[in-house]
Amino acid sequence: MSHHILIVDDSILMRTALKRTIEMVGIETASISEAGNGKEALEVLDSKPVDLILTDLNMPEMNGVELIHCLKEKSEYANIPVIVITTESSTIRIEDLLTEGIQDYLHKPFTPEEFREIITRSLGICS
Repeated sequence: MSHHILIVDDSILMRTALKRTIEMVGIETASISEAGNGKEALEVLDSKPVDLILTDLNMPEMNGVELIHCLKEKSEYANIPVIVITTESSTIRIEDLLTEGIQDYLHKPFTPEEFREIITRSLGICS
């Protein structure tokens, strides 16, 4: 089954690295969309269906926390799994986001194996 994934990060280098990692670990995708911040992510979501969102927390215009809050407020987006990929070291902040409904998180840097495990679990793929 192919999946539609949205990568939200203000760094084009990180978006490119995440796309390559998705390909490298063998996640079958129908499409990978990109957004530079939460506001752009909402525009992507308004134009196409998405099965999984990978988002950074620290971005300009609309950060990842604001994006997560917007997603949970809109019924059409509330059930999309969200994985936070961040350098954020505050476990309290991450725990708060888990309570608010994110699927999981990864700390940068991460290994391809860690990435694959979290993505497949979030998409319900048996590995």
